[in-house]
Amino acid sequence: MFNAPLHPSSLSAVQHPLAAYGWDEGWEAEFAPYAAQGLVPGRVVRVDRGQCDVATPDGVVRADTEFVVPRDPMKVVCTGDWVAVDPEGGDPRYARTILPRRTAFVRSTSSKRSEGQVLATNIDHIVICVSLAVELDLGRIERFLALAMSSSSGEALLRKSADSWESGAQPVVVLTKADLVPDPVALSYLVQDVTTTAPGVPVRTVSAHEGEGVGDLAALLGHGTTVLLGASGAGKSTLANALVGQDVMDVQATRDMDGKGRHTTTTRNLLLLPHGGVLIDTPGLRGVGLFDAGDGVGQVFTEIEAYARHCRFQDCAHEREPGCAVLAAVDDGDLPVRRLDSYRKLVRENQWIVAKSDARLRADIRQDWKRKRAEGRAAGEAKRGRGTWRPAPPR
Repeated sequence: MFNAPLHPSSLSAVQHPLAAYGWDEGWEAEFAPYAAQGLVPGRVVRVDRGQCDVATPDGVVRADTEFVVPRDPMKVVCTGDWVAVDPEGGDPRYARTILPRRTAFVRSTSSKRSEGQVLATNIDHIVICVSLAVELDLGRIERFLALAMSSSSGEALLRKSADSWESGAQPVVVLTKADLVPDPVALSYLVQDVTTTAPGVPVRTVSAHEGEGVGDLAALLGHGTTVLLGASGAGKSTLANALVGQDVMDVQATRDMDGKGRHTTTTRNLLLLPHGGVLIDTPGLRGVGLFDAGDGVGQVFTEIEAYARHCRFQDCAHEREPGCAVLAAVDDGDLPVRRLDSYRKLVRENQWIVAKSDARLRADIRQDWKRKRAEGRAAGEAKRGRGTWRPAPPR
Protein backbone atom coordinates (compact mmCIF):
# COMPACT_ATOMS: atom_id res chain seq x y z
CA MET A 1 0.00 0.00 0.00
CA PHE A 2 1.35 3.44 -0.94
CA ASN A 3 1.97 5.79 2.00
CA ALA A 4 1.76 9.47 1.17
CA PRO A 5 4.64 11.58 2.60
CA LEU A 6 3.84 13.50 5.74
CA HIS A 7 3.50 17.26 5.49
CA PRO A 8 6.10 19.00 7.71
CA SER A 9 3.35 20.55 9.84
CA SER A 10 2.10 17.06 10.78
CA LEU A 11 5.48 15.93 12.11
CA SER A 12 6.52 16.17 15.74
CA ALA A 13 8.93 18.96 16.64
CA VAL A 14 11.78 16.43 17.00
CA GLN A 15 11.11 14.91 13.57
CA HIS A 16 10.58 18.25 11.85
CA PRO A 17 13.06 19.08 9.07
CA LEU A 18 13.83 22.37 10.86
CA ALA A 19 14.62 20.75 14.22
CA ALA A 20 18.34 21.28 13.60
CA TYR A 21 17.65 25.01 13.33
CA GLY A 22 15.86 25.13 16.68
CA TRP A 23 12.27 24.32 15.72
CA ASP A 24 10.31 23.11 18.76
CA GLU A 25 6.76 22.76 20.03
CA GLY A 26 6.65 26.42 21.00
CA TRP A 27 7.45 27.59 17.48
CA GLU A 28 5.01 25.03 16.10
CA ALA A 29 2.22 26.52 18.21
CA GLU A 30 3.16 30.07 17.18
CA PHE A 31 3.14 29.08 13.53
CA ALA A 32 -0.18 27.19 13.56
CA PRO A 33 -2.31 30.13 12.29
CA TYR A 34 0.04 30.62 9.33
CA ALA A 35 0.14 26.90 8.55
CA ALA A 36 -3.63 27.10 8.19
CA GLN A 37 -3.09 29.77 5.53
CA GLY A 38 -0.77 27.50 3.55
CA LEU A 39 2.42 29.38 4.47
CA VAL A 40 5.73 27.63 5.12
CA PRO A 41 7.87 28.03 8.28
CA GLY A 42 11.51 29.00 8.01
CA ARG A 43 14.44 30.52 9.88
CA VAL A 44 16.34 33.46 8.46
CA VAL A 45 19.99 32.56 7.91
CA ARG A 46 21.04 35.78 6.15
CA VAL A 47 19.56 39.17 5.23
CA ASP A 48 20.96 41.10 2.28
CA ARG A 49 19.63 44.02 0.19
CA GLY A 50 15.90 43.53 0.40
CA GLN A 51 16.02 39.76 0.37
CA CYS A 52 16.82 37.02 2.84
CA ASP A 53 17.91 33.41 2.75
CA VAL A 54 15.48 31.25 4.72
CA ALA A 55 15.97 27.65 5.85
CA THR A 56 12.66 25.87 5.17
CA PRO A 57 11.59 22.19 5.27
CA ASP A 58 12.49 22.05 1.55
CA GLY A 59 15.92 23.63 1.92
CA VAL A 60 17.25 27.19 1.87
CA VAL A 61 15.16 29.52 -0.29
CA ARG A 62 15.45 33.17 -1.30
CA ALA A 63 12.59 35.37 -0.08
CA ASP A 64 11.67 39.00 -0.57
CA THR A 65 11.55 41.07 2.66
CA GLU A 66 9.03 43.72 1.57
CA PHE A 67 6.48 42.72 4.23
CA VAL A 68 8.96 42.34 7.11
CA VAL A 69 10.82 45.67 6.88
CA PRO A 70 8.55 48.16 8.71
CA ARG A 71 9.57 51.69 9.65
CA ASP A 72 10.29 50.63 13.22
CA PRO A 73 13.95 49.45 13.12
CA MET A 74 13.31 47.20 16.12
CA LYS A 75 10.86 45.12 14.06
CA VAL A 76 12.94 44.71 10.89
CA VAL A 77 13.64 41.10 9.91
CA CYS A 78 16.99 39.88 11.25
CA THR A 79 19.19 36.80 11.14
CA GLY A 80 17.75 34.31 13.62
CA ASP A 81 14.11 35.28 13.09
CA TRP A 82 11.45 32.66 12.40
CA VAL A 83 9.21 33.71 9.51
CA ALA A 84 6.21 32.57 7.53
CA VAL A 85 7.11 32.26 3.83
CA ASP A 86 5.03 31.84 0.69
CA PRO A 87 4.79 28.23 -0.53
CA GLU A 88 6.78 27.16 -3.56
CA GLY A 89 5.51 28.51 -6.87
CA GLY A 90 5.37 32.22 -6.17
CA ASP A 91 7.75 34.53 -8.01
CA PRO A 92 9.01 36.20 -5.99
CA ARG A 93 8.39 34.35 -2.74
CA TYR A 94 7.76 36.67 0.20
CA ALA A 95 8.52 36.41 3.89
CA ARG A 96 5.06 37.44 5.08
CA THR A 97 5.52 37.89 8.84
CA ILE A 98 7.94 37.40 11.72
CA LEU A 99 7.01 35.12 14.60
CA PRO A 100 7.28 36.77 18.06
CA ARG A 101 10.91 36.86 19.18
CA ARG A 102 11.97 35.11 22.36
CA THR A 103 15.13 37.18 22.76
CA ALA A 104 16.86 39.90 20.78
CA PHE A 105 20.30 41.42 21.21
CA VAL A 106 20.06 45.13 20.45
CA ARG A 107 22.53 47.99 20.57
CA SER A 108 21.96 51.72 20.21
CA THR A 109 22.79 53.07 16.77
CA SER A 110 24.98 56.11 16.19
CA SER A 111 21.83 57.97 15.16
CA LYS A 112 20.82 61.01 17.20
CA ARG A 113 17.24 59.64 17.19
CA SER A 114 18.06 57.04 19.85
CA GLU A 115 17.17 54.07 17.69
CA GLY A 116 18.03 50.49 18.42
CA GLN A 117 19.69 48.07 16.00
CA VAL A 118 18.80 44.40 16.33
CA LEU A 119 21.92 42.29 15.85
CA ALA A 120 20.52 38.77 16.37
CA THR A 121 17.28 37.19 17.55
CA ASN A 122 16.06 34.07 19.33
CA ILE A 123 19.46 33.44 20.89
CA ASP A 124 20.40 31.21 23.83
CA HIS A 125 24.10 32.06 24.23
CA ILE A 126 25.97 35.33 23.70
CA VAL A 127 29.70 34.78 23.15
CA ILE A 128 31.70 37.97 23.65
CA CYS A 129 34.99 37.49 21.80
CA VAL A 130 38.01 39.39 23.17
CA SER A 131 41.39 39.16 21.45
CA LEU A 132 44.50 38.56 23.54
CA ALA A 133 46.58 40.03 20.72
CA VAL A 134 45.96 43.49 22.18
CA GLU A 135 45.69 44.95 25.67
CA LEU A 136 42.49 43.99 27.46
CA ASP A 137 39.80 46.67 27.41
CA LEU A 138 37.84 45.76 30.54
CA GLY A 139 35.47 48.69 30.08
CA ARG A 140 34.42 47.36 26.68
CA ILE A 141 33.79 43.92 28.17
CA GLU A 142 31.59 45.51 30.84
CA ARG A 143 29.68 47.35 28.12
CA PHE A 144 29.02 44.15 26.15
CA LEU A 145 27.92 42.36 29.32
CA ALA A 146 25.54 45.19 30.27
CA LEU A 147 23.85 44.72 26.91
CA ALA A 148 23.80 40.94 27.22
CA MET A 149 22.40 40.94 30.75
CA SER A 150 19.70 43.56 30.32
CA SER A 151 16.23 42.26 31.20
CA SER A 152 14.13 45.41 30.77
CA SER A 153 10.63 45.09 29.37
CA GLY A 154 9.09 46.68 26.30
CA GLU A 155 11.61 47.63 23.60
CA ALA A 156 14.31 46.14 25.79
CA LEU A 157 17.82 45.29 24.90
CA LEU A 158 17.47 41.64 25.72
CA ARG A 159 13.86 40.53 25.54
CA LYS A 160 12.70 37.39 27.24
CA SER A 161 9.69 35.15 27.04
CA ALA A 162 9.68 34.80 30.85
CA ASP A 163 10.65 37.04 33.76
CA SER A 164 13.64 35.12 35.09
CA TRP A 165 17.21 35.66 33.93
CA GLU A 166 17.66 31.91 33.53
CA SER A 167 15.18 31.90 30.64
CA GLY A 168 17.14 34.46 28.60
CA ALA A 169 20.38 34.31 26.64
CA GLN A 170 23.45 33.36 28.66
CA PRO A 171 26.65 35.41 28.18
CA VAL A 172 30.10 33.84 27.87
CA VAL A 173 33.39 35.75 27.55
CA VAL A 174 35.90 34.02 25.26
CA LEU A 175 39.51 35.20 25.21
CA THR A 176 40.67 34.36 21.69
CA LYS A 177 44.20 33.94 20.28
CA ALA A 178 45.38 32.43 23.56
CA ASP A 179 48.42 30.99 21.74
CA LEU A 180 49.83 34.56 21.71
CA VAL A 181 50.17 34.37 25.53
CA PRO A 182 52.41 31.28 25.96
CA ASP A 183 53.15 32.00 29.63
CA PRO A 184 50.45 30.13 31.63
CA VAL A 185 50.91 32.42 34.64
CA ALA A 186 50.40 35.56 32.56
CA LEU A 187 47.36 33.96 30.93
CA SER A 188 45.88 33.08 34.33
CA TYR A 189 46.22 36.72 35.44
CA LEU A 190 44.35 37.89 32.33
CA VAL A 191 41.59 35.35 32.97
CA GLN A 192 41.36 36.53 36.58
CA ASP A 193 41.03 40.18 35.48
CA VAL A 194 38.15 39.29 33.18
CA THR A 195 36.52 37.01 35.76
CA THR A 196 36.51 39.89 38.25
CA THR A 197 35.04 42.14 35.58
CA ALA A 198 32.35 39.60 34.66
CA PRO A 199 30.99 38.21 37.96
CA GLY A 200 29.10 34.96 37.49
CA VAL A 201 29.87 34.76 33.77
CA PRO A 202 31.88 31.82 32.33
CA VAL A 203 35.28 32.90 30.96
CA ARG A 204 37.11 30.65 28.50
CA THR A 205 40.41 30.86 26.62
CA VAL A 206 40.58 29.58 23.05
CA SER A 207 43.19 29.24 20.34
CA ALA A 208 41.18 28.47 17.23
CA HIS A 209 44.34 28.01 15.13
CA GLU A 210 45.72 25.43 17.55
CA GLY A 211 42.31 23.93 18.36
CA GLU A 212 42.82 24.53 22.08
CA GLY A 213 39.70 25.17 24.12
CA VAL A 214 37.33 24.80 21.15
CA GLY A 215 35.88 21.50 22.34
CA ASP A 216 35.37 22.85 25.86
CA LEU A 217 33.57 25.90 24.48
CA ALA A 218 31.38 23.79 22.20
CA ALA A 219 30.37 21.63 25.17
CA LEU A 220 29.56 24.73 27.22
CA LEU A 221 27.35 26.14 24.51
CA GLY A 222 25.54 22.85 23.93
CA HIS A 223 22.44 23.09 21.79
CA GLY A 224 20.45 26.19 20.97
CA THR A 225 21.47 29.37 19.14
CA THR A 226 24.78 31.11 19.83
CA VAL A 227 25.76 34.57 18.59
CA LEU A 228 29.39 35.68 18.32
CA LEU A 229 30.01 39.35 19.15
CA GLY A 230 33.17 41.43 19.34
CA ALA A 231 35.34 44.04 17.72
CA SER A 232 36.78 43.61 14.25
CA GLY A 233 39.88 41.44 14.53
CA ALA A 234 38.71 39.62 17.65
CA GLY A 235 38.83 36.28 15.85
CA LYS A 236 35.09 35.65 15.51
CA SER A 237 35.24 34.20 11.99
CA THR A 238 38.21 31.97 12.85
CA LEU A 239 36.36 30.74 15.93
CA ALA A 240 33.21 30.20 13.85
CA ASN A 241 35.18 28.01 11.42
CA ALA A 242 36.63 26.02 14.32
CA LEU A 243 33.22 25.44 15.90
CA VAL A 244 31.57 24.50 12.59
CA GLY A 245 34.49 22.24 11.66
CA GLN A 246 35.15 23.72 8.22
CA ASP A 247 36.12 27.01 6.59
CA VAL A 248 32.70 28.55 6.07
CA MET A 249 33.74 32.14 6.92
CA ASP A 250 36.49 34.17 5.24
CA VAL A 251 39.36 35.21 7.49
CA GLN A 252 41.77 38.13 7.08
CA ALA A 253 44.91 39.12 8.96
CA THR A 254 44.82 41.82 11.61
CA ARG A 255 47.12 44.84 11.67
CA ASP A 256 50.24 44.33 13.75
CA MET A 257 50.18 47.88 15.16
CA ASP A 258 46.84 47.67 16.95
CA GLY A 259 45.46 44.19 16.36
CA LYS A 260 42.45 45.55 14.46
CA GLY A 261 41.05 43.71 11.50
CA ARG A 262 39.11 44.64 8.42
CA HIS A 263 35.43 43.76 8.28
CA THR A 264 35.82 40.26 6.86
CA THR A 265 32.23 39.42 7.83
CA THR A 266 29.84 41.99 6.37
CA THR A 267 26.53 40.25 7.08
CA ARG A 268 25.13 38.16 9.91
CA ASN A 269 25.18 34.51 9.00
CA LEU A 270 23.45 31.60 10.70
CA LEU A 271 25.45 28.36 10.52
CA LEU A 272 24.61 24.80 11.56
CA LEU A 273 26.94 23.29 14.17
CA PRO A 274 28.01 19.64 13.68
CA HIS A 275 26.95 18.48 17.17
CA GLY A 276 23.66 20.36 17.31
CA GLY A 277 22.60 23.97 17.56
CA VAL A 278 23.31 26.93 15.32
CA LEU A 279 25.82 29.77 15.32
CA ILE A 280 25.32 33.39 14.24
CA ASP A 281 28.51 35.19 13.20
CA THR A 282 28.31 38.97 13.12
CA PRO A 283 30.43 41.78 11.64
CA GLY A 284 32.94 43.46 13.93
CA LEU A 285 31.46 46.20 16.09
CA ARG A 286 33.29 49.52 16.26
CA GLY A 287 30.78 50.98 18.71
CA VAL A 288 28.64 49.31 21.34
CA GLY A 289 26.02 51.81 22.45
CA LEU A 290 23.74 50.91 25.34
CA PHE A 291 20.01 50.64 24.67
CA ASP A 292 17.73 50.53 27.73
CA ALA A 293 20.27 48.44 29.64
CA GLY A 294 19.63 49.57 33.20
CA ASP A 295 19.09 46.09 34.60
CA GLY A 296 22.14 44.84 32.76
CA VAL A 297 24.39 47.51 34.26
CA GLY A 298 23.24 46.50 37.72
CA GLN A 299 24.01 42.82 37.06
CA VAL A 300 27.49 43.57 35.72
CA PHE A 301 28.34 45.70 38.77
CA THR A 302 26.72 43.57 41.44
CA GLU A 303 29.30 44.50 44.09
CA ILE A 304 28.63 48.23 43.62
CA GLU A 305 24.89 47.65 43.85
CA ALA A 306 25.48 45.69 47.07
CA TYR A 307 27.58 48.48 48.62
CA ALA A 308 25.00 51.07 47.51
CA ARG A 309 22.32 49.43 49.63
CA HIS A 310 24.27 50.61 52.71
CA CYS A 311 24.61 54.25 51.63
CA ARG A 312 23.07 56.82 53.97
CA PHE A 313 20.89 58.29 51.20
CA GLN A 314 18.70 56.25 48.89
CA ASP A 315 19.48 58.40 45.85
CA CYS A 316 23.22 58.54 46.55
CA ALA A 317 25.21 59.25 43.38
CA HIS A 318 28.42 57.89 44.93
CA GLU A 319 30.33 61.07 44.19
CA ARG A 320 30.75 63.20 47.32
CA GLU A 321 27.80 62.41 49.57
CA PRO A 322 28.51 61.74 53.26
CA GLY A 323 27.85 58.20 54.41
CA CYS A 324 28.43 56.75 50.92
CA ALA A 325 29.29 53.06 51.35
CA VAL A 326 30.53 52.84 47.76
CA LEU A 327 33.12 55.58 48.25
CA ALA A 328 34.09 53.99 51.57
CA ALA A 329 34.77 50.71 49.72
CA VAL A 330 37.03 52.62 47.30
CA ASP A 331 38.90 54.26 50.20
CA ASP A 332 39.34 50.87 51.87
CA GLY A 333 40.73 49.35 48.68
CA ASP A 334 37.84 46.89 48.33
CA LEU A 335 36.51 48.49 45.13
CA PRO A 336 38.82 49.57 42.27
CA VAL A 337 38.43 53.17 41.14
CA ARG A 338 38.36 52.00 37.50
CA ARG A 339 35.35 49.82 38.26
CA LEU A 340 33.40 52.70 39.84
CA ASP A 341 34.30 55.06 36.99
CA SER A 342 33.05 52.50 34.44
CA TYR A 343 29.82 52.03 36.42
CA ARG A 344 29.16 55.78 36.54
CA LYS A 345 29.80 56.12 32.81
CA LEU A 346 27.42 53.33 31.83
CA VAL A 347 24.69 54.52 34.22
CA ARG A 348 24.89 58.05 32.79
CA GLU A 349 24.87 56.80 29.22
CA ASN A 350 21.91 54.53 29.81
CA GLN A 351 19.95 57.32 31.51
CA TRP A 352 20.64 59.59 28.56
CA ILE A 353 19.49 56.97 26.03
CA VAL A 354 16.27 56.23 27.93
CA ALA A 355 15.56 59.92 28.60
CA LYS A 356 15.65 60.72 24.88
CA SER A 357 12.34 58.88 24.53
CA ASP A 358 10.85 59.70 27.96
CA ALA A 359 9.90 63.33 28.62
CA ARG A 360 9.10 62.74 32.30
CA LEU A 361 12.46 61.09 32.90
CA ARG A 362 14.22 63.97 31.12
CA ALA A 363 12.53 66.39 33.50
CA ASP A 364 13.50 64.27 36.53
CA ILE A 365 17.12 64.12 35.39
CA ARG A 366 17.26 67.89 34.85
CA GLN A 367 15.80 68.43 38.31
CA ASP A 368 18.33 66.02 39.80
CA TRP A 369 21.20 67.85 38.08
CA LYS A 370 19.96 71.18 39.43
CA ARG A 371 19.76 69.74 42.94
CA LYS A 372 23.27 68.35 42.75
CA ARG A 373 24.69 71.62 41.42
CA ALA A 374 23.01 73.48 44.28
CA GLU A 375 24.44 70.98 46.76
CA GLY A 376 27.89 71.41 45.21
CA ARG A 377 27.71 75.18 45.55
CA ALA A 378 26.49 74.90 49.15
CA ALA A 379 29.28 72.45 49.97
CA GLY A 380 31.81 74.86 48.52
CA GLU A 381 30.42 77.72 50.57
CA ALA A 382 30.51 75.59 53.72
CA LYS A 383 34.10 74.60 53.04
CA ARG A 384 35.05 78.24 52.83
CA GLY A 385 33.25 78.93 56.10
CA ARG A 386 30.40 80.88 54.57
CA GLY A 387 27.57 78.51 55.31
CA THR A 388 26.46 75.04 56.36
CA TRP A 389 25.94 72.31 53.81
CA ARG A 390 23.03 69.93 54.25
CA PRO A 391 22.27 67.32 51.61
CA ALA A 392 18.80 67.42 50.15
CA PRO A 393 16.46 64.74 51.53
CA PRO A 394 15.90 61.69 49.36
CA ARG A 395 13.15 62.09 46.78
